[in-house]
Amino acid sequence: MKLNTLRPRRLRRTNAIRSMVRENSLEINDFVYPIFVVPGTNVKEEIPSMPGQYHLSVDNAVKMAEEVYKLGIPAVEVFGLPEYKDEIGSSAWDMTSPVQRAIKAIKSAVPDLVIVGDVCLCQYTLSGHCGVLKGHEVDNDPTLELIAKVALSQAEAGADIVAPSDMMDGRIAAIRETLDKNDLQNVIIMSYAVKYASGYYGPFRDAADSAPQFGDRRGYQMDPANRREAIRECLSDIEEGADIIMVKPALAYLDVVREVMDRTDYPLAAYNVSGEYAMVKAAAANGWIDEKRIVMESLLSMKRAGSDIIISYHAPDVAKWLKEESGR
Repeated sequence: MKLNTLRPRRLRRTNAIRSMVRENSLEINDFVYPIFVVPGTNVKEEIPSMPGQYHLSVDNAVKMAEEVYKLGIPAVEVFGLPEYKDEIGSSAWDMTSPVQRAIKAIKSAVPDLVIVGDVCLCQYTLSGHCGVLKGHEVDNDPTLELIAKVALSQAEAGADIVAPSDMMDGRIAAIRETLDKNDLQNVIIMSYAVKYASGYYGPFRDAADSAPQFGDRRGYQMDPANRREAIRECLSDIEEGADIIMVKPALAYLDVVREVMDRTDYPLAAYNVSGEYAMVKAAAANGWIDEKRIVMESLLSMKRAGSDIIISYHAPDVAKWLKEESGR
């Protein structure tokens, strides 16, 4: 009888051997931690649909940023709820709004922490849509000027990266031109290049009070059925001046993450979105899963698929777990 000389199990026998041949691993510096800032002072209110995540006033957002930095997480992404809303979302570029104030305060307190500003209008418009309306549709071109104003205000407040999530055609070029005209050539654009019209955003819309008041966002966010379109979106945004591209959501779209990685040579971010987070938290609270194991496996799958950056609400927990595992 011919002996089987192919024995892959040899490389799985011990933890030390498995570690030596491991192809991918999670590192603390892979992560960006999203935070939600709100008006007021001394506010720290848990978001019901996102256990462990909070609405924070600017003073508490600074404290959170300091904690994140001490954990070794290199970046935060700042989302906000405004003090007022109107038809065009003008509070989105108001320098006295919570996001701009938080960016400025965090940069002053933790200068080496990278700050990402989320650039959109949905939290700020009365309609809950991501731009200026023409009837019941978002009017693309007039919206570009407003999106560029939001990006400029965040960059002037101290954001290192602006991240447009509105999915308007031509927004990257409009933002890049505006930043460059204002001597902000070094501000990075991380484009939500591939943002699907997904059911996984439900808890975020609760957190950001950004649900549309009518209809949905399928007229500008991508159809979940489409993969080739993702490549077109990425290449278009790169041509317009994006420095980093993103796929959102992550877990149900790892095939897209992989294809984008294979077809482009730009840094790639994956957003581990609120619905993915909430499902894990709910199952863990019921004792149905091992939370740490599921989180680490899910995030590792995003890294394995090709992500260079992972935006995740799990980031502080992951940083603590990685430190524990390494004995730091």
